[in-house]
Amino acid sequence: MASSIAFEKIGKLGFGYMRLPRLSDGSFDDEQIKKMADAFLESGGTYFDAAYVYDGAEEAFKRTVAQRHKRESYQIATKMPLGFIKPEFTMEQLFNTSLERLGTDYIDYYLLHGISSAGNKHAEELGAWEFLKEKKAKGLIKHIGFSFHGQPDDITEILTKHPETEFVMPQLNYYDWDRPKVNAKKIYDNLRAFNMPTVAMEPLLGGKLASKDSPIADIYKTANPNASIASWAIRFMAQQEGIFVVLSGMSNLEQVADNINTFKNIQPLSNDEMAVIEKAVKALRAVPCIECTSCNYCKDCPAKIRIAMLIGLYNDYLVHKARDNMPGSYRWMTGGFGKAGDCTACGACQEACPQNLEIIDVMKKLSEMLD
Repeated sequence: MASSIAFEKIGKLGFGYMRLPRLSDGSFDDEQIKKMADAFLESGGTYFDAAYVYDGAEEAFKRTVAQRHKRESYQIATKMPLGFIKPEFTMEQLFNTSLERLGTDYIDYYLLHGISSAGNKHAEELGAWEFLKEKKAKGLIKHIGFSFHGQPDDITEILTKHPETEFVMPQLNYYDWDRPKVNAKKIYDNLRAFNMPTVAMEPLLGGKLASKDSPIADIYKTANPNASIASWAIRFMAQQEGIFVVLSGMSNLEQVADNINTFKNIQPLSNDEMAVIEKAVKALRAVPCIECTSCNYCKDCPAKIRIAMLIGLYNDYLVHKARDNMPGSYRWMTGGFGKAGDCTACGACQEACPQNLEIIDVMKKLSEMLD
């Protein structure tokens, strides 16, 4: 177990390459990304996060960081998507592709991507853990870990089976802390039971906990007019024991500067400040939403629309009023599937829905926003 993994102050901030700025033609805004990466490194930050499946992120890292900065000045994390591994495309090929894309000859933090109990069984069948250990023995990987999307008991199961794990990256933020659907605090508690170094993913819930149009904006500005909305969520995660990186998927130079400023003189939240966060969570949970239970009775849509997923995206908008990252999420949810605008209003989903939801109306509204 890598108990030696630790960062202090600015070094605890991680730069996620998932939500990089793009130009009007859809290509990456490399000049802005270079300025963002340079400011991050100059402040004392070192930890960058990418993934094989983040469209163009590994290549963007090569252009904006690896080709411009000394190798010892940064640490790079990336992830192996187990679903991509096939007889004709091996783990070796996938790993070497990431090395080439990143422009580096070793990876500091290499993760099995998004596993749960079921995902771990698949990893074991593939021999993925043995593969990672072999690469570490050769110096091609410095630390072995996994990103996590599952239930708390899955954490205990995986870490019991695989003590070679050196760090874990789960979704942790104050909104999900006590939310039954996510159980973030229980996940965190199970990690602490193993004294496991942890990277906090989505501390801002994909930017939704930083929205200036959210119900929480006035609550935070009233409590402290000089603090950004995002800083409350960052501080909440940074103060938790065992968190060695708080990862932020930054999209512009302003966000980089704000996060750096938050970490400069970061202090744990006081009892009064924790009460403010509790007030904000209550405000978010009071917002009326589409009462979808994700039962997926609507899954046989003739237009191949992932209805439950898109309703979840729309609910996120209703709660947080954050639109900046919606197009990217929408592209992912509709990749290879129908878009909201493909709805023909046939009514099959509404007939199947146990909640009698007005699904056609939701698809129309989403289409107006995102198609």
